[in-house]
Amino acid sequence: MNDQLAPGRRAFLRRVGDVSGAALALPALVGGAVAAPAPATDAAPAPSPEAETAAHAYLSLGPQEAACVAALVDVMCPADTLTPKGTDCGLHVYIDRQLAGSWGRGDQLYRQGPWHPGKPQHGYQSPLTPEQYVKVGIAALLRVVSARTGRGIEQLDAGQLDALLRDVADGRADADAQHALGAWFNDAFYPLFVQACYADPMYGGNRGKAHWRAIGYPGLPAFHGRDVVQFRGRALPSAASPQSIEDFS
Repeated sequence: MNDQLAPGRRAFLRRVGDVSGAALALPALVGGAVAAPAPATDAAPAPSPEAETAAHAYLSLGPQEAACVAALVDVMCPADTLTPKGTDCGLHVYIDRQLAGSWGRGDQLYRQGPWHPGKPQHGYQSPLTPEQYVKVGIAALLRVVSARTGRGIEQLDAGQLDALLRDVADGRADADAQHALGAWFNDAFYPLFVQACYADPMYGGNRGKAHWRAIGYPGLPAFHGRDVVQFRGRALPSAASPQSIEDFS
């Protein structure tokens, strides 16, 4: 990894404090398409990231979409002394499973219309399901990449993709109000990325609890009520071996 790129790319993770743990309040449509690592523990060794990635069968994402998501999570979560790269952490797996599940289908959304333009505080205003919206955004991003570079997104090096994502996040890649790629990235894809980093590993992301270890999170909060008081402002010793739902199943 290019050390000169690491601080900027790691900035995607530093933005976590600005993102709610619950996604998503999705905005206008994209493209106008209405219709240092913790010490080892005594736990049983997990399968290698390579083996888990190879074994993953995508439930929602097609080949180009999967390649795009893998490229994005790898540049947004680069391998360093804190965590492996995004795909080795399973972030692409989490995103794919969320899109394929009830959240992606919009099971908890009112989707009867009418579909009038809304204000940001009105939340999601679209006939598209979250899965459809995310995929429309991926398609729009791939078009931008092709127009700017003439290559596929997986062919860009980390520096090129990082620079492009900064343009996207700042709205500099938006063609017009109906091509709100910046809104898609900030309000849809980025919250999914954050969830993938810090959700319980049973959902596919945060493989090996890498991100929990990186921030000193001990895992299931029900077991740490007294620790909140006793260790307030200090490192929690048990955070070196965080526990997930799978550890109690």
